[in-house]
Parts: sequence; C-alpha cells; structure tokens
Amino acid sequence: MLNDRSTPLSLLATRRSGKPRDLVAPGPDSYQLATILEIAARTPDHGKLAPWRFVVVGDDHRAALSSLITDAYLAERPSASRTELESLDQFAHQAPTLVVVLSSPKESKIPLWEQELSAGAACMNLLHAVHAEGFAGGWLTGWPAYSDLVRDAFGTAAERIAGFMFIGTPSRALDERPRPDMARLVSHWES
Repeated sequence: MLNDRSTPLSLLATRRSGKPRDLVAPGPDSYQLATILEIAARTPDHGKLAPWRFVVVGDDHRAALSSLITDAYLAERPSASRTELESLDQFAHQAPTLVVVLSSPKESKIPLWEQELSAGAACMNLLHAVHAEGFAGGWLTGWPAYSDLVRDAFGTAAERIAGFMFIGTPSRALDERPRPDMARLVSHWES
C-alpha cells in the first residue's frame, strides 16, 4: 500500500507522489493547508533564516496563472505550437490546490547552497505533510520554474521557484515507480 499512514515509518517507507494531472478534489481545506505549511516550515534551517516562502495560488487565480505562464512562454518562443500552449494551460489548472515554493535566500554568513538545500527540504516536508493529511502531492518544476517572468510574478530577482506543489486526491490508484539500487548508492568510508 502506497502512502500507508498506519505509522510514521510506514508513511515514509511507502510515500509516493501523485501525478498532478491525476489529482482531483477534494484538496485540503484552509485549516489543513495551514497545518501543511506549518509542517513544511519545520525543516533544517542553518541560521534560522527561513530561506523559503510559500505562495498559495487559489482556484480563482488559475486562469491568471495560465495567462502569465503562456505569455512568458510566448515572449521567449513566439512561434510556440498550439500543443505547447495547451500543455502550459493544463499545467496551471491541474490539482485543486497549488503552492508555489520560493527559494528566498537571505544575506547572511550562511552559504547560499545551504539555504537552497533548506528550501528543497521545505518542499519535501510539504509533501510529507500532504501525504500525512491523507492527500497526495506532486512537486513539479519544468519550464515555468526557470522563467524570470514567471518568477517575478511571485518574488524578486534574488529568489527562485523551488517548485510548484500540486495537492489533491488521486483520481486513480498510485503506481509505484522504480527505486534506486541502494547497493550502488551506499558505501562505507574507511580511513
């Protein structure tokens, strides 16, 4: 069973993201979403800088997000195909809940790399909280995450989009994906 919530370890051992295009209502209510975001913020954070931010994109703003992404794409690629533009529109409208996570580094003695790692950890904590609440989430980047025009709609030039976090209820059973061969990833250092 994927996303088995019977114990904390079971949830971690069986955690599986949902494909955002397959996530449907219901999504978290405002109380559940506030809890998810509070848990996401409980992440390793050297220097206590909170080098990340969460921007909730409400249902009533998805059409504006679609226009933003499409216009930014067309500014870079004026000869984009209809299929490409439809894909961007679908991206903006998938799943009932969307949180954009920004890596928001602070001027500090803490290295930028550590602050960026903290932003990634906040994204992962957000997914853990989503699954613990009984929903499924999907973390996407793709072209919109790397567009300065899209980023500027959510933050400043010093920030970067760490991910579009789509949240909802799976419309079909989740499929397991291939997992890495741990024997190839784990070694033991010897001096």
